[in-house]
Amino acid sequence: MINIHNLSISFQGEYLFRGITFKLSPGDRIGLIGKNGAGKSTMLKILAQEIPSDEGDMALIKGTTIGFLKQDLDFEQGRTVLEEAYQAFKKIKNIEIALEEINVQLAERTDYESDSYNQLLIDLNDYQDQYEIIGGYNYQANTEKILKGLGFTAEDFDKRTETFSGGWRMRIELAKLLLQNNDVLLLDEPTNHLDIESIIWLEQFLRDYTGCVVIVSHDKMFLDNITNRTIEISGGSIFDFKKPYSKFMSLRDELIEQQLATQKNQQKEIERTEKLIEKFRAKASKATMAQSLIKKLDRMDRIEVDQQDTSVMNLSFPISVNPGKVVIEGDSITKSYGEKEVLSDVDLLVERSSKIAFVGQNGQGKSTLAKIIVNEIPFKGHLQLGHNVQVGYFAQNQSDYLDPKKSVHEIMIDAANEKNRASVRSILGAFLFQGDEVEKKTSVLSGGERNRLALAKLMLQPFNVLVMDEPTNHLDIASKEVLKTALKKFEGTLIVVSHDRDFLQGLTDKVYEFKDHQIKEYLGDIDYYLEQRNLEHLRDAEKATKPNLSHANKTESPALSHKDKKRQKALSNKMSNIEQKISSIEKDLGELDEKLANNPSLAVDNQDFLKTYAAKKTQLEEKMRQWEELAMQMER
Repeated sequence: MINIHNLSISFQGEYLFRGITFKLSPGDRIGLIGKNGAGKSTMLKILAQEIPSDEGDMALIKGTTIGFLKQDLDFEQGRTVLEEAYQAFKKIKNIEIALEEINVQLAERTDYESDSYNQLLIDLNDYQDQYEIIGGYNYQANTEKILKGLGFTAEDFDKRTETFSGGWRMRIELAKLLLQNNDVLLLDEPTNHLDIESIIWLEQFLRDYTGCVVIVSHDKMFLDNITNRTIEISGGSIFDFKKPYSKFMSLRDELIEQQLATQKNQQKEIERTEKLIEKFRAKASKATMAQSLIKKLDRMDRIEVDQQDTSVMNLSFPISVNPGKVVIEGDSITKSYGEKEVLSDVDLLVERSSKIAFVGQNGQGKSTLAKIIVNEIPFKGHLQLGHNVQVGYFAQNQSDYLDPKKSVHEIMIDAANEKNRASVRSILGAFLFQGDEVEKKTSVLSGGERNRLALAKLMLQPFNVLVMDEPTNHLDIASKEVLKTALKKFEGTLIVVSHDRDFLQGLTDKVYEFKDHQIKEYLGDIDYYLEQRNLEHLRDAEKATKPNLSHANKTESPALSHKDKKRQKALSNKMSNIEQKISSIEKDLGELDEKLANNPSLAVDNQDFLKTYAAKKTQLEEKMRQWEELAMQMER
């Protein structure tokens, strides 16, 4: 589909990458990885033909169409959700304009016998044929179907796009790409600002996509669930393996170990040969042999070890002072934006050293409550910080908090005080801003570099409660691991808004789910929360099977006898037990599906695998049958 040959690009005299060659084919789901500033977004822009390369060639098979999802969406103000989604059909919309112009002329003109009038009829017929061929008569229905599949309601269709949060606007852009049916999808950080449910939907869509996908993402779990090939940009070169992220990293480590071992053996051979050359050079009778050994060394291909950029942040979060037992207490917190209510009478109690994750769909109030806690926006209700509480805040929209006209060093100096101003250079060094990099204007920093600067700036203020809103957006995978380790060691109180499952795993001891203007507490990490949500879906199915008697029979149902209550409780316990087993079997099947996706030959060559898979399927069907029987007994 796309062939890249000897591609090079440089900025300010330094090469981002040089002499890169690779090929994109149908069915490739490629994770494009590398450290912040390695050139990933630049590579996507070259593939999308938005910017030219300095050297090299890019050849596309004739007719190949490319869809590009950028980090920063640029929506035109005033369009509704439907109008924005219809931008996917530019050719259809152009034909609609042409048809409208022809129909206006046909209605106004009376020279029915003229050649020009006859030509209008011919053009009308031609445009109508084209319109039908390219789907003009069903694109509106398809658009509504896709938008509903992405979570929009019919009531949302006529709302303006600027009334939606970033995550929902990302879904509109995804809908446009899906409706275009492109051959190649280029996705730059598609999971930024998406909630976990949206990410799961996107994973399923991309797994079913038959074209080529190139994804820049720092979400390790997302990459492992989607990709079948990984290309890493490192040190100006690329490393290309047909493996998902985790398996790629394992292979990369093995390859470097092999290169080191081979290089070590070669170096021993070189040293031995050089000693022989010195020994024979002094003897006239051995001069010919010495020359032969010298030529041998000249012809030898010296083994080079692939250079990895292993530099990472040096990060820790010390607490300022010990606060009281209760650090945050809120009563009847309510917040509306215009007519849209986001939070309604929310109560909140956060104790010292808690580690809490805020999760839920976009627009449900996660960032809003974080801003209320740090006193950034007005609200109704009451919120009180505890004794000695000092709050540190990492905002999601870092660009709004960093003056683009100032340098990295100036930003830090402005945020410093008398006590820590002398430490600014060393703090910047710990966050990988060294040498001339501290003089860079913040306007030219990448997303990951801005996040690192915001973290460095955070270190200049005292805090014992840390509120972080999407701290992993734009951070490379190595930096995310460093941040997660530092937060796990943090002895203060942590509140983190995040959609990153891998980052949240094992980080928090509580999850607050935001839904329907309220919050619900789950006592565990993100895995526990997702497990509980799956169980709740089964209970929702149970509720759906119960008949609604309020209209069919106005009389009040008789109270259950003691014996019936005991029986009902026993049935409920059995259902809960079966639900847990169903969840476990579904998890096992998911792991088997992943193995099959990574190695399709298992379906043909491995009989034991097939037997195990079939047995699990049978178990699941049997447990579902048992669950349905119990549900019917509960109804009776």
